[in-house]
Amino acid sequence: MTIKSTYDISDSILKGRGAVINPSNRFENTDASSKIHSQQYDEQSIYKTKVIETKAKSIINKVLSKDVPMAYSMNPYQGCEHGCIYCYARNTHNYWGYSSGLDFESKIIVKTNAADLLRTKLKSKNWEASPIMVSGNTDCYQPVEKTYTITRKILKVMLDFKHPIGLITKNNLILRDLDIIKKLAKDNLISVAISINTLDDKLRQKLEPRASSISQRLKLIKTLVDNGISVTALAAPIIPGLNESEIIPLVKKLSELGVSKIGHIVVRLNGDIAELFEDWLIRHYPQRADKVLNKIKSLHGGKLNDSRIGDRMSGEGNIAEIIHQQFKLAQHKYLNEKSFSYNLDLYHKIKNPQLKLF
Repeated sequence: MTIKSTYDISDSILKGRGAVINPSNRFENTDASSKIHSQQYDEQSIYKTKVIETKAKSIINKVLSKDVPMAYSMNPYQGCEHGCIYCYARNTHNYWGYSSGLDFESKIIVKTNAADLLRTKLKSKNWEASPIMVSGNTDCYQPVEKTYTITRKILKVMLDFKHPIGLITKNNLILRDLDIIKKLAKDNLISVAISINTLDDKLRQKLEPRASSISQRLKLIKTLVDNGISVTALAAPIIPGLNESEIIPLVKKLSELGVSKIGHIVVRLNGDIAELFEDWLIRHYPQRADKVLNKIKSLHGGKLNDSRIGDRMSGEGNIAEIIHQQFKLAQHKYLNEKSFSYNLDLYHKIKNPQLKLF
């Protein structure tokens, strides 16, 4: 399943892609690192998105991290065509035999049996109702979902079982499934998190090349809220030197749209992401690359990466404190936060209908 390739070095920027390089897969003995000439890239090249279908053995993952607010996650896809250059999930592509660079956004693994595995799990006598977050790793509404509709199938299973679910996305394709989402929302069985960390679509085009535009995402949030869906906005990541100056106007705009909550994290560049981000930064913002990288290092004890539980998401130091204080001030001034609680009772009534006799 692994594809290895070597290319000549180039300073090109690939249209519609976040990365230009393929760092070596740390699980491979051979060096798969590559850079390519822009003239070699077109829609017929090997970097046209390729889909790899697979039958997964399991689909629900127990989340063990103490600073991730979810107990279980589920990812119908591995790799993500959105191409967000900062994405922590890039590192996981190595486990599938691919690079975290261009491979991550052009080699998409589809778990074709995800909905069937979910249905089997929810039928299990040992399963207890607990919210399952879809897209804890890669976006469940990335472009390939248009063809495979796996996320829609998952939503139908959740509706059948009246089981709580959370969705994270930055793609307005989610509105295709508004019919099912509204039914789940009626019983407090769903919440949706929309990732949006800038109001500047020119920056978005570079950071998240194949994700929905900022205008589309704002309309998406408004549509969900108007249909009674609990929406959290994720201002993530905040990258000092690129988007931290937008914090207050971003919170103001999101608050006007009626989001229930706004969360944020600061950027961290673990594993291959440091190499990818630095390469991306030099290509797109060469004049401020050093300044941005130094600011990021100041968040994480002088390093680009940070694995410390608790600190890795929030950072440390003066710049981190300024970021958090801006969010605190903006949320206090603009946000009317609304609480949301998942309904955990309906699942057991569906699963054990004999209980209705008592």
